[in-house]
Parts: sequence; C-alpha cells; structure tokens
Amino acid sequence: MPQTIVHGYKQLMADAETRVHHIEAADALKLQGDPGVVIVDIRDPREIEREGRIPGSFHAPRGMLEFWVDPESPYHKPVFAEDKTFIIHCASGWRSLLATDLLQRMGLKPVLNLKGGFGAWKEAGGSVERPEPK
Repeated sequence: MPQTIVHGYKQLMADAETRVHHIEAADALKLQGDPGVVIVDIRDPREIEREGRIPGSFHAPRGMLEFWVDPESPYHKPVFAEDKTFIIHCASGWRSLLATDLLQRMGLKPVLNLKGGFGAWKEAGGSVERPEPK
C-alpha cells in the first residue's frame, strides 16, 4: 500500500515562509565581504564543482548542517558559534528556505535565506569563482 505523505514539500515550504527571514540577492551583494556576515552554501559539492561558488562563502553540505551548527555535536564547526549574520543559500532557494527555518528553530541568529538562491545571486551580477580542480 502506498504511503500517505501528511506534509509534502509544498506545505513544508509554505509553513517555513511564515517564519523565515529573507534577503534579496541585490542586498546580499552589498554584504559580500562584510566581516560580520557569513554566506553559507548548502549545495552538494558536485553542484559547486559544476556551477562555481560565491567567493568567500562557507560550504556546509545540507546533510551535515544541523551537526555543524550545534556546539554539542562532535562535528561542530566554530564558524557557527561566531557572532555574525548567516545568509543561507542553495541553487534556487528551496533547500535553503527549509534549512533557514530549521536553523532559526535551533536558535542560530540572525540567519537569512537568500531568496532565489545562487541563481538569483548570478542574475543580480554577483561574482562567481570556480573551485580548484581535483
């Protein structure tokens, strides 16, 4: 018998929209390089290899995000304990919307979702760097 999904991705995203704080790409561009801001790229490493990345961004794969943020986790990354503003992005803003919602619920603040993700960043004229070939 097929499983019944009680809350599909559309409902999860709609719920998150009621709680999440966003930043438009044009406004995020103005904050690039600001020492009080960390741009966090949650995309898969293959996406970064294929598409490039925002210069200076911190890569935190979506699958490890909660563990890297929580200071009690053995996988904690100190960057998430800094008193900074965190701008979370993925490719189009869907994964980062859900991730930002989760991070806000965990207590990370301030944390913002980059509306439209990496695609919006590029459309707004944001710089992109290619990772070093492996």
